[in-house]
Amino acid sequence: MEKLPLSEYPRPQLYRDSYKSLNGYWDYKISKNSELPTSYDGKILVPFSPETKLSGVNKVLQPDEYLFYHLSFSLSDFPLMDKLLLHFLAVDQIAEVFVNGKFIGKHVGGFLPFEFDIREFVNTDKNDLVVRVKDYTDTSYFSRGKQKLKHGGIWYTPQSGIYFPVFLESVSFDYIKNIKFTPDIDKEEIIINIESDAKEAELHIFNMDRPIETNKDVHLKVKDMHLWSPSDPYLYFIRVKTDNDEVTSYFAMRKFSLVKDERGINRLGLNNKPLFMKGVLDQGYYKEGLLTPSSYDDYIKDIELVKSLGFNMIRKHIKIEIPRWYFECDKRGIIVWQDFVNGGEDYKLTTITLPLITGKHHSDHDYKKFSREIKEGREFAFNEALETIKYLYNVPSIGLWTIFNEGWGQFDSEILYNECLKLDKTRLYDHASGWHDQKISDTKSYHVYFKHFKLPKISKEKNRAIILSEFGGFVYAVKDHTLKGNHVYKSFKNEKAWLKKYEGTIEKDVISNIPKGLSATVYTQLSDVEEEVNGFITFDREVIKFDIEKLKEINDRIKL
Repeated sequence: MEKLPLSEYPRPQLYRDSYKSLNGYWDYKISKNSELPTSYDGKILVPFSPETKLSGVNKVLQPDEYLFYHLSFSLSDFPLMDKLLLHFLAVDQIAEVFVNGKFIGKHVGGFLPFEFDIREFVNTDKNDLVVRVKDYTDTSYFSRGKQKLKHGGIWYTPQSGIYFPVFLESVSFDYIKNIKFTPDIDKEEIIINIESDAKEAELHIFNMDRPIETNKDVHLKVKDMHLWSPSDPYLYFIRVKTDNDEVTSYFAMRKFSLVKDERGINRLGLNNKPLFMKGVLDQGYYKEGLLTPSSYDDYIKDIELVKSLGFNMIRKHIKIEIPRWYFECDKRGIIVWQDFVNGGEDYKLTTITLPLITGKHHSDHDYKKFSREIKEGREFAFNEALETIKYLYNVPSIGLWTIFNEGWGQFDSEILYNECLKLDKTRLYDHASGWHDQKISDTKSYHVYFKHFKLPKISKEKNRAIILSEFGGFVYAVKDHTLKGNHVYKSFKNEKAWLKKYEGTIEKDVISNIPKGLSATVYTQLSDVEEEVNGFITFDREVIKFDIEKLKEINDRIKL
């Protein structure tokens, strides 16, 4: 039997055995008619969106069209319990789900997971699952990331429909819905909250079993605490049981915060010590699957390349990944800066480009200027940001949340930042990566392209750290591995010239600014993406453009 794509269990922090992958070939139809179809156009390989090569479809869904999926499946070999949870890890943008002709539910938003209990609607033999999808891409206010119907340059091919795994779980009424971990290294304890309809759960942790009450914070002392760090990414694994359910999970003991160095300069800190976070921008795009990797090995290879180049951090740019990606970062010691996904109406060129040249910042209460005039769109983005924190709260490697990037749909960032703090005080925040700084959060964030980055003799920021959250973007196009050159960034004809420019920039723009207060950098970028050819590796992941050892030697010079 041919292996299903991405069929391994996708959630290492809530792993259970009662699992059935629904990835594979489904029927599909693209139509301007919203009625559920009686016939289909052909087969699509889930979880690849129809715009991708791997899907087998290669068609772009238009805003006035509907995309339908159909799958017949049997449960004769799958033990049915009290609930049957149908999970979608991401469907872009609006999904309506039908089982055996019955409407089950609707989800709006293309980047977060959702689930429905379909137990009462299924049979043990044949079942029919239909998903109706509507995707407005950038013609509405919904979050869209880097997708654009008229794509090119820094904006990429739009995608629609199912692009992350779909699976079933059979669970009891008292199943474990979620586990929340909050490490506190200062008190040497882990705070655990198990969400379940069971009154009590049993924890196997620290080589001991103990019962705990569910749905409340339980404080457990961590003896001989083993801290997580890039050089020692130690994870604690845990098993949780109720009467009829059992999951395994993990956490780490670590702390991200602002700290002062010996000169009194604000620095990003890990475990109460200053750490220079040097990272790469990672858009999470792949040539044949776009937002979807062909396998989890794609994730591993990217992360290990970042590590081998001498970086300790990845900025996950305008995308949320499958949970397996975060697990690979957790266990390899790569810090993650996680962006929220941008949305809003059509962006105004002056709002998103002039600050790069003029350095002028505007109040983000000006909804018209920032393409956020539609109230429902602001409410949607506000709620989605908070849901993103809840979804990824347990990931040990996430050290910083990026709320807005370069004014793309930015609004009311101080209000949103304060609401985020209510959910998560264990991480750092960059409220406005690049520009339109509102003088809040933990960082003063710069994007610098086309010119040298200069800081005054010493940072005057009293309560924030200085970060260069995007820079570089130097282009080296590899023949036969480039779709089309984008020469917005500075271009070089060969590897030697590129390396000379990279080394000079690291010395002049990064290392020389560290004593003045520079605390972190993000180089643009990990891989080429479509017309952007400014990566360390080609879009097809076939060619690493530069000498790994030489790059690591340069990057190893970046330190406090």
